[in-house]
Amino acid sequence: MSAHTDVPSAELSTHPTSGNPLLHTRWGRTFLGMLVPLALLALWQAATTLGWASTSQLPTPSSVLTAAIGLAEDGILAQHIAISTQRVLLGFAIGALLGLAVGALVGLSDLADALLGPFIGAIRAVPSLAWVPLLILWMKIGEDSKVTLIIIGAFFPVFTTVYLALRHVDKNLIEAARAFGLSGTRLLATVQLPAVVPAIFSGLRLALAQAWLFLVAAELIASSMGLGFLLNDSQNNGRIDRLILAIILLAVLGKTTDALLGLAERKAIKRWA
Repeated sequence: MSAHTDVPSAELSTHPTSGNPLLHTRWGRTFLGMLVPLALLALWQAATTLGWASTSQLPTPSSVLTAAIGLAEDGILAQHIAISTQRVLLGFAIGALLGLAVGALVGLSDLADALLGPFIGAIRAVPSLAWVPLLILWMKIGEDSKVTLIIIGAFFPVFTTVYLALRHVDKNLIEAARAFGLSGTRLLATVQLPAVVPAIFSGLRLALAQAWLFLVAAELIASSMGLGFLLNDSQNNGRIDRLILAIILLAVLGKTTDALLGLAERKAIKRWA
């Protein structure tokens, strides 16, 4: 999978909005953001109640809730959520740190760009599932192979955004900093990295989304726990209610972690950018 640069959410928030007062408060925007999910839930309920869709293909919302309660009472649901979240956060953290380090190196050094740029660009084009057989061969079917696949997914968005952002830092800003005696790591820490903080967090949020995407592929590696396993097991057993539950949980967890990263983004931009 390849990563694409994104517009930082902090920049979006500074753009003028319409005169609707709901758009100017956090609670108002939260309310508006809930309208579409609630509308889809109502449509889902109507489709199953009125017979628009067969319950064998689309179970009722109540049956999905019942499946969630059953798994929760058995203690299995919490284990699936915990193991998947652990894998995502660990893989994301390592992949993001590597992406930041390599992106800074290639973005700041013409020699590193010439040496590593073409190779990383080629590796980035490899689909996620293509790594699975190789990781099983190298690392067997333990946790290492699963986390490594997530690391790969998280690395490229951070690398790409940091690399491109550093390449486009204002040259006049760098020259002014050098005139004040800054160079090397001091120049990087004081001027260049703060100048690309919005881009870094844009890459981090893309990387976090990629980590959740790669999680499902990772948990296909002979996993016995996790939401990816729950998806695959539910398909094999014809438990469409649990399958939809797993999809909903992935969406909720992905959005929750993204929101937490968004809070860190706003604080970092306020402090450094």
